[in-house]
Amino acid sequence: MIPSYRQRFNAGFTPQKHQRFKREMAARCGMEVPFRVSETPCFSPAALVERMGEDGKALIRQLVENREYLARSESSIPAQFRVPNEAAHPMFVQVDFGLVRDAAGELQPKLVELQAFPSLYAYQPVLSQTYIDVFGLDGSLRYHLSGLDAASYTQLLRDAIVAEHTPENVVLMEVHPEEQKTLPDFLLTEKLLGIRTVCITKIRKEGRRLFYEAGGKRIPIHRIYNRAIVDELERKGVALPFDFRDDLDVEWAGHPNWYFRISKYSIPYLKHASVPRTWFLDQLPSVPDDLENFVLKPLYSFAGLGVVISPSRKDIEAIPTEKRSQYILQERMNFTPVIETPHGATKAELRIMYIWLKELTPVLIIVRMGRGLMMGVDHNKNMKWVGSSAGLVERSS
Repeated sequence: MIPSYRQRFNAGFTPQKHQRFKREMAARCGMEVPFRVSETPCFSPAALVERMGEDGKALIRQLVENREYLARSESSIPAQFRVPNEAAHPMFVQVDFGLVRDAAGELQPKLVELQAFPSLYAYQPVLSQTYIDVFGLDGSLRYHLSGLDAASYTQLLRDAIVAEHTPENVVLMEVHPEEQKTLPDFLLTEKLLGIRTVCITKIRKEGRRLFYEAGGKRIPIHRIYNRAIVDELERKGVALPFDFRDDLDVEWAGHPNWYFRISKYSIPYLKHASVPRTWFLDQLPSVPDDLENFVLKPLYSFAGLGVVISPSRKDIEAIPTEKRSQYILQERMNFTPVIETPHGATKAELRIMYIWLKELTPVLIIVRMGRGLMMGVDHNKNMKWVGSSAGLVERSS
């Protein structure tokens, strides 16, 4: 999106550099990255990134500081996953924006979705720095936001996840982590913070306390960095060794209830220039005639599962009445291709990542590039210069 950086990068790109980039990422992550990483980073104007950061903060606060919304969103938390001692606000939040060019030719960020759940907080800085190192990019480009640098960002992340505990007593909890595409992030989190990744099925409960085993020892868990997604637990029929509803003697690095409270469920309640028209399916006044301009989304799914672009009336009618409250119909934005590549102009979806301890702080950018209907891999098969990427920001003058 910054022409001078884009032209220099494209002119100097070679397949050999890309192969070296992939090898270097594998070395830094401790494994090959199991999803497609784009050949290029995204060069982002500081003013645009700062605006997205502020827009995201406004959206998050609009929900967290609204007593009426908090009361209504109680119903979004399934009874069997309602964790006691809820925190006053989420600790980790992601806000995804696409870019649309307005009548004056200016790029405007438009909300895709938001989620109070951790993302790739250890992986993304490594990806960003690897682009800079391998491709010999301008050292003034930054990827930490809010004035953070590598040291202050790492300390903020440590304060959020480990807090005052010994790392041995803090776990990153996931469902079969060795099978997850986000495993590189887990390995880098372990390396960065000294904590251990533990499968939820291997945690043991005694009274109000939780334990895991390592090196033949039973180690108490004092704090959990939760990466286990509820819809995956249910979809796989995972037998849990403890009950989320129990009043456990454990802290949460990001209280699980916020996963439901700030999610696709939130979008119909938001009032902001960046938010497309959105309805719960059971509250839709009438089915729009131009369904080709809408997206049908289940509330609680990751990686685009169950999303229908340009749904038909038959798609909508096929959803049972009792389940319609679990879907939204959202106006589909025609995102502007903003990245010039050797394979054509490419769209970018930018995720602003937040950590909320003392204050709500934008910290990093994840970029997904694509030329298909959606940014996911299934919609960009057999394409180059698409996939996961990094947002590199010009320094403000």
